[in-house]
Amino acid sequence: MNIIIIEEHELGRGLPRRDSRTIHLLKVLRKKQGDYFDAGILGGLRGKGKIEKINIDGSINYSLNVSELPIPKLKLRIAVSFVRQIQMRRLLRDISNIGASYIDFFGTDLCEKSYRDTKLLKDGGAREALIEGSSQARDTQLPVLSVYENLDSWLNEKPWEKIDKNRTPLLLAMDNVRAEGSFYHTNPSSRPAVIAVGPERGWSDRERSLFEEAGFLRLSMGERALRTETACVAAAALAAEKILEV
Repeated sequence: MNIIIIEEHELGRGLPRRDSRTIHLLKVLRKKQGDYFDAGILGGLRGKGKIEKINIDGSINYSLNVSELPIPKLKLRIAVSFVRQIQMRRLLRDISNIGASYIDFFGTDLCEKSYRDTKLLKDGGAREALIEGSSQARDTQLPVLSVYENLDSWLNEKPWEKIDKNRTPLLLAMDNVRAEGSFYHTNPSSRPAVIAVGPERGWSDRERSLFEEAGFLRLSMGERALRTETACVAAAALAAEKILEV
């Protein structure tokens, strides 16, 4: 953790002994009573926290002084096929760390059906992964996470149009099998971006047709077959470098 994130409902309360933030402050950073640490309110301002008291039971009383704005999010929506739970946790953490504004999950023709039933999206694990990624980046804002039954429903809903109808995003689908061009050779631009990443088995021909009808450009990221979470991170990094508004 590079910043200790406090939620609104926790303000005025101490941090429990077994809380991961308490452990990080006392065991990893070796903070003592009276020491300061980087802190922020989830979804809000950043600044400094101070350990006011380390209680006998190991809990911490703290104070906050926050006045800095959060780090601006990238105008980037990453949409990705359902993956294994362990992959999903890493993906959520890393995409949150990079600073994408939105993360969408959907079912695809070639992904395992069982992946859609992950407990991570129901038991709070997904949110924990998002917070972990943002705290690593010294950010207090989380990406907006959405789930769709399948690619068809995501394309039909066009969630990116609800954000800003006056600014057309660049619509990209990563496809190393039947690409129309290379992401590496994309001309520099300055637009919001929507990037779709498929399962490790790739897109079906039916889904490629759907992307074409929806106005997506299918781009390759080279000849290597990448893990889904690796492809998401690589695509987000390329987008941040080449095409995203700042």
